[in-house]
Amino acid sequence: MAHVRLFRHYIHVPFVILGLIDLVVLAFSFCVAVFFRHFGEVSFFLDNIQYLLPSAIAFGMANLVVMIALGVHQSRLEEGMSGMMLRTIFSLIIGVPASAFIFLLGNEWLWYLGFSDILTSASVFGLFLLGISRWIFFGIAGKDAFKRKVLVLGAGAKARQLLEDLKTPFNRKGFIITGFVPLPDEPVQIRDESLLLRLASLHRHILRHPVREIVVAVDDRRKGLPMEDLLECKMEGVRIVDGASFYERESRKVALEMVTRGWLVFSDGFTVSSVSGYGKRLLDIVAAGILLLVGLPLMVLTVIAIKIEDGLKAPVFYSQERVGLNGRIFSVHKFRSMVTDAEKNGAVWAQQNDSRVTRVGDFIRKVRIDELPQIFNVLNGTMAFVGPRPERPVFVEQLSAKIPFYSERHRVKPGLTGWAQLCFAYADNEEDTREKLRYDLYYIKNQSLLLDLLIIIQTVEVVLFKKGSR
Repeated sequence: MAHVRLFRHYIHVPFVILGLIDLVVLAFSFCVAVFFRHFGEVSFFLDNIQYLLPSAIAFGMANLVVMIALGVHQSRLEEGMSGMMLRTIFSLIIGVPASAFIFLLGNEWLWYLGFSDILTSASVFGLFLLGISRWIFFGIAGKDAFKRKVLVLGAGAKARQLLEDLKTPFNRKGFIITGFVPLPDEPVQIRDESLLLRLASLHRHILRHPVREIVVAVDDRRKGLPMEDLLECKMEGVRIVDGASFYERESRKVALEMVTRGWLVFSDGFTVSSVSGYGKRLLDIVAAGILLLVGLPLMVLTVIAIKIEDGLKAPVFYSQERVGLNGRIFSVHKFRSMVTDAEKNGAVWAQQNDSRVTRVGDFIRKVRIDELPQIFNVLNGTMAFVGPRPERPVFVEQLSAKIPFYSERHRVKPGLTGWAQLCFAYADNEEDTREKLRYDLYYIKNQSLLLDLLIIIQTVEVVLFKKGSR
């Protein structure tokens, strides 16, 4: 399998392997730095290695978390090795103070983390060793080493949706499509003739051309499926998977055009327990409290900047009605980033290069400072730290009438950050909102404390690289 499912969230296997390799390399780099700083003799070093290991592992974990936050491993697919290493350098720089902070929390067990020269040397060693280990890993594994060969049963609208939506390197990282097999009397919408396979028997084909999975993506199952043929394939060890489930696993979003209410009812997910509810609320309070402490100086500076630009009498905050859990209306609070009469003619979508945005507002939007007052919405329980972004009632009414399953996003509390914010840019029209809903439904379907923690960590990348800001 090219993916593992951990607490209902799909993680790409090479990312897991590469993360473990990075952890080992970073811990080894720390040990090398300590050896030259304190020991110099191999036998003496080995006799005391047990006292060093906790610090080495803590150093490796701190840097690995920072790398996850900055999207180091995913960047290999979109930015290449050079982009990956540039992000690694940035991560190791941030990892030095992060490791020092861990020392303050547990200095009795992590004594070696208290030396700044060791942390710096370990980071330098780590950079070179990570470059070597990754070069070897990608050289041995190859770009297709972890990819499964997949055969798609169907060549209509749903099959075309798979082909078009799962075409980016990031979405195609786990599989290779070997062909599409149209059913009799099914309208063919696959334009690439090299991928169309007219087969009399799926079973005979997979014996000659082995595949790992057959994806069933037919437009109308009522017209019949070759069940005996599929059963023979399954008995050969080929996995048979529904098209919507395959789409969800590979893209980490739900295909609105492929799912039905029946699929939502019978598919795995959408489970809620009181234990996870209490855990999520505790995570909300802790995360919001930390963000409040860290962001308080920025909030004070923002207040001063708004007053300087617009005058002492100008309002600093603005509140809007938003739709929350189970459709309840609540007030969301933000720093004002537009002119005071921005919506005198009614509510409109925020646009790119919006003329209503002030100079201070343009900056605080790009770095997400305008969202910081929503910390108080999280603390009072009207919002969660992680969840779908809340929308205005007037837009919710319009979108619910046009987009299927849009109202389902109100089954959970809206969030300060979310899965859609990580995976997609700002939505300023109906089609963008439809795309973000695909990610929101994936989050609602697969939500867990692990996914929340992952989203919180990776939100750092969104802020630093200005993803989705407008």
